[in-house]
Amino acid sequence: MISVQHLTKAFGKFKAVDHVSFDVREGETFALLGPNGSGKSTILKSIVGLIKPTGGDITIGGVSAVKTPQASRKALSYLPQRVGFHDCLTAREVLEFYCRLRKLPISRIDDVVHGSEFNFNGFSEKRVAELSGGMKQKLGLAVACLADAPVLLLDEPTVSLDPAGAIAFRAFLKTLKEKGKTIVFTSHVLADVEMLADRVAVLVDGRLTALVGIDELRQRIAERKQSLEEIYLDYAKTA
Repeated sequence: MISVQHLTKAFGKFKAVDHVSFDVREGETFALLGPNGSGKSTILKSIVGLIKPTGGDITIGGVSAVKTPQASRKALSYLPQRVGFHDCLTAREVLEFYCRLRKLPISRIDDVVHGSEFNFNGFSEKRVAELSGGMKQKLGLAVACLADAPVLLLDEPTVSLDPAGAIAFRAFLKTLKEKGKTIVFTSHVLADVEMLADRVAVLVDGRLTALVGIDELRQRIAERKQSLEEIYLDYAKTA
């Protein structure tokens, strides 16, 4: 479904992403795991088309996200790490705006807000300025789900959620996976990765240091009793 080949992104002399290659299968939940500054968000933004790579290519369903980003975006929905909406709008007005932007029927709002196992209810008439960080994150997720796209890209999706919200979010993502969605998410939270991912790309300093199945990662953690930081260091040494 998604193919990333020799992706490189440099900002001046600094390489945020250094010749990273991986494939994401259709219907797979794929995690980009790494410490802050490892290139996770840059890769996700390159897939979405918000950042133009310095080198390499990305294809989504065979369509190049580098050469024809507008065409490739039709298959995607994206939740950035930090969502930003106009404070004066209500949550419902935000959803209506994005429905019009993506030429979707307004009825999609009720489908997402009321038809989901994830609790979007209780805030649709509140203004954005009144929402907590976690509620804004929920609103961002609702926006990402409006298009019902086959590929969902999520950048640190649980970062602003409280523990109960994070648990509900993981359960919600599992229902999307059961519906056949291809999901790519970034995280530095091991619990999210263990509970959700089928495979994991471990990134350190912009380089892909490991590409492993979740069972292999769990086994490594159990056998070596390593912290996440120690895992990053070990993978970086053997890459």
